[in-house]
Amino acid sequence: MALSVLTAMAGVRGSIWHVDHGLRSTSGEEAAAVEEFAAALGMPFHLVRDEVPTGPNLEARARELRRDRIPGGAATGHTMDDQAETVLINLARGAGPRGLAAMRPGPSKPLLGIRRADTEAVCAALGLTPIRDPSNQSSDFVRNRVRHELLPLLGEITRRDPVPILARSAQVFREEDDHLDLEASRIDAGDASALGGAPRPLRMRALRQAVSAISGYPPDRTSLERLDALILGGGRFRLQLAGGVEVCAVRGRIEYRRIEPPL
Repeated sequence: MALSVLTAMAGVRGSIWHVDHGLRSTSGEEAAAVEEFAAALGMPFHLVRDEVPTGPNLEARARELRRDRIPGGAATGHTMDDQAETVLINLARGAGPRGLAAMRPGPSKPLLGIRRADTEAVCAALGLTPIRDPSNQSSDFVRNRVRHELLPLLGEITRRDPVPILARSAQVFREEDDHLDLEASRIDAGDASALGGAPRPLRMRALRQAVSAISGYPPDRTSLERLDALILGGGRFRLQLAGGVEVCAVRGRIEYRRIEPPL
């Protein structure tokens, strides 16, 4: 709500998208409230109703579904507090610099520089009552436990507010990640000798860039390590990776190509 209000006050033309997964008995009422709010702002409203498919990790599946249903690049109301949570979650999952860089500031994340309390203050100052998602209190979700348990405990231990510190760490990782990507892009990923002579972190990045250019998304770490070992081993090889990518080594050259699944 704060994002929408600030958008309207800035004179930016926008529309409000709401995805109703039907996970709560009140979801229809919440969608109607958002539509009423959009009308009060004079902003177009788009409602998407789509149930989350069955499977593990409901939170992740719902998030991916929302990303698929709303326009690419749409702005979200993530704040600095969300950024700090993401850093800790990714750290617990064993992420490298890219994961610890967390969310990138920009047009799709315009509120990353402010706190969650600031967005609540905006709503309070304008007499707006935000809709509270009860699932945000559930201990079934990792992010909620990080938000309600881990971050307060970390603040108690360090006697400091950990949120801006973690957000600064994300910025440092982001800058270093961008620099390493630039250096890796200068390596000829089709030259086995050039790859073999590069430092392992840059070599792995160069391979990830080459595979991602074909598949559209980065390969998993295990696949990258297997590919790296084959290249260092020298000789000919043919390796198929997820995403329909085949990597071949012939006479010192590494070829990356898309393979179509059999009909």
